[in-house]
Amino acid sequence: MDAPVVEIPERSGTAFHLRAGQTLVVIDPRGCQVADLLAFNAADPDEVLSSGRTLDYAETIRLTTGHRLYSNRSRVMLEIVRDTVGVHDFLLTPCSVDTFDHFYPDLPRHRGCFGNLAAALEPHGIRPDQIPVAFNCFMNVPVAPDGRLSVLPPVSRAGDHIALTAQMDLLIGLTACSAPASNGGSFKPIHYRIEG
Repeated sequence: MDAPVVEIPERSGTAFHLRAGQTLVVIDPRGCQVADLLAFNAADPDEVLSSGRTLDYAETIRLTTGHRLYSNRSRVMLEIVRDTVGVHDFLLTPCSVDTFDHFYPDLPRHRGCFGNLAAALEPHGIRPDQIPVAFNCFMNVPVAPDGRLSVLPPVSRAGDHIALTAQMDLLIGLTACSAPASNGGSFKPIHYRIEG
């Protein structure tokens, strides 16, 4: 039986277990909101989601249905099985206090997704230095011909989602992103549910 939809309030994060074979559905309930996603091997947290391995094996930075997300040990952690958006980011690190100091010096400081993930994962024994680059669901980061990166508002609309099936038992970290530019200048919740 599928679990009910869970809400992650704006500018916050959570952590939970996902068993092999279960599918995590990350939902943008209002549109134009990013969710940072992390995965750790539940039995050995030194095995963690890897941007470098994933992009290397996929041979693209545009990950969508059919692509697999790999660990630092080159094992498949998650497979994208449904995706109504098709625009996500796996290049940029979770926003943090330092991010706010750098990009938003005139705004109040915020611990960002990094701080939210660190707080959510701490009870599971994960230290901040173990947090890698996140898979940024719905984040829109185009790359210009000269290699320059831009952060534009997500193209996701209300109800859009991405579904990822676990290929091993995982500890998941998930946020409703806190960076203004990433979310079109406003902050909204993220929903998720677990199928299977």
